[in-house]
Amino acid sequence: MANLVNLETVSKSFGVRPLLDSVSLGVGEGDRIGVVGLNGGGKTTLLEVLAGLAEPDDGRVSRQRDVRMAVVTQRTELPPDSTVRNAVIDPLGFDAEHEWAADARVRNILDGLGITALGLDSVVGTMSGGERRRVALAAALVRELDLVVLDEPTNHLDVEGVRWLADHLLARRTALVVVTHDRWFLDTVCTRTWEVVGGRVEQYEGGYADWIFARAERARLADAIEEKRRNLARKELAWLRRGAPARTSKPRYRIEAAEALISDVPPPRDSVELLAFAKRRLGRTVLELEDATLTVGERVLVEDLTWRVGPGDRVGIVGVNGSGKTTLLRALAGERELDAGRRVQGQTVKLAHLSQELHDLDGSMRVLEAVEEVARRVVLGKQEMSASQLAERFGFSSQRQWTPVGDLSGGERRRLQLCRLLMAEPNVLLLDEPTNDLDIDTLQQLEDLLDSWPGTLVVISHDRYLVERVCDQVVALFGDGRLTDLPGGIEEYLRRRDAAAAASTAPKTAAGGAAGGAAGGAAGGGAKAPSSAADQRAARKELARLERRLEQLHKKEAELHAKLAEAATDPERLLALDAELKAVLTEAEDVEAQWLEAAETAEG
Repeated sequence: MANLVNLETVSKSFGVRPLLDSVSLGVGEGDRIGVVGLNGGGKTTLLEVLAGLAEPDDGRVSRQRDVRMAVVTQRTELPPDSTVRNAVIDPLGFDAEHEWAADARVRNILDGLGITALGLDSVVGTMSGGERRRVALAAALVRELDLVVLDEPTNHLDVEGVRWLADHLLARRTALVVVTHDRWFLDTVCTRTWEVVGGRVEQYEGGYADWIFARAERARLADAIEEKRRNLARKELAWLRRGAPARTSKPRYRIEAAEALISDVPPPRDSVELLAFAKRRLGRTVLELEDATLTVGERVLVEDLTWRVGPGDRVGIVGVNGSGKTTLLRALAGERELDAGRRVQGQTVKLAHLSQELHDLDGSMRVLEAVEEVARRVVLGKQEMSASQLAERFGFSSQRQWTPVGDLSGGERRRLQLCRLLMAEPNVLLLDEPTNDLDIDTLQQLEDLLDSWPGTLVVISHDRYLVERVCDQVVALFGDGRLTDLPGGIEEYLRRRDAAAAASTAPKTAAGGAAGGAAGGAAGGGAKAPSSAADQRAARKELARLERRLEQLHKKEAELHAKLAEAATDPERLLALDAELKAVLTEAEDVEAQWLEAAETAEG
């Protein structure tokens, strides 16, 4: 199979710093490649050279004749006076104005990326940066392509949007090269991984979990200088392997090697010990909202909400873009007045709030000076560190710590902001999209710090790995004026959103009944009677049966995705496979709902 694009001994530098040094690689038909590496390490440069947006200083880039390629980078700009229709629909060349609406593939892309809600006649220049990025992504995906090159495509998508994009790319036979720090996306979509490090590009088979395994194994064989990095990679791998049931399908020898490597790694955190420590530091009352109402214009975000965040709670908040997550977090932080109700804060609370905005610092101040301005030493859990050591954990080498703040990139400023927050030794952390602009290494360092952090944590994030890793509870804003607890985490959130979308397309009478039932379930309904010992034993047996069935269904789902990709040019087979996939997904939802009910009974 011929490569679509080849790089032969390509070099590219900025100033005296080589970002790519004699790099040779190729992208074949159907390849799905994830590109990872440190911020500023050359990932975007690699994409731009590969796509022809930047010329190499040395070496050769060759592309297959007539290759159809689309590129969406962070620097992609659409004409500000164009409309969504101009940018997305018109280039497709439909004869009639509304002919595109009959094309199911185009409609699916517009709906999946939320473009339909923006309106086809909306002017690009009046949109937010995130909306413009989604329009640019839609303009690329609606085309018939051989290769898609994407730079951080998930940055402005919510959890549902990330899932839709993953499913869409899996269903196409298009080759893909993508830079992203979203580890769930990498593991779900990519079959190969490129790590840009020190001017080289290291190549690995598989997605994120395979790359982590390879890094851990490579570090295991390295000398003592790599001990710190080895332990961090092993800890991350241990967490991945403890997932249910396993995040990717691996050959048996790979699984056995991974399990041998992590056999002595403890769980990421001791929840009992951390909770006890948090209660000693915080007392009983931390943050509470009582009968709270929040509105934006005519829209009610929450109404008569009573929410108590206690000592040691670790809560993730999810919801679609615009559902009010940031407003709710600002109200919890005391930065936004409630429209009704009251906010209570415990006397011992020392709160730190990381917002999505970057706060201005004196540009002439050095990085280390900006950290030491808060404190010179910090104790986080059982770890005591100097300002310099914490800055190093967030990717600022001893040399980089003397860089003026004004010379930092957006991602580096974000890291500095996080570092300063933690130096203040808060016991309550409110984090709004903390993963924005952070590379995977920095994310691992942040998660490692939060694993042993004995305080209360509330986090908004579209990064499923981060939420699943650091949070013990997930709550959601569904737009019904309530904050809904989700025992099943993000998977339950996505199931409920799918059910709501299905109900909205059903007849109104059926939709009303379904919505009423869902609302009653979310509100908690009546208290459930405690289950007997016999009920619990029966429920545990049922759990085992349901887990086996779920594993079979997930395997079938993966097989169908692969068949769909193979049948991209056969419409009749596509329809049949799609119907079969929907049946499998519906059964999986039913089985998962039964599993949740059985789990509740088994726990008494």
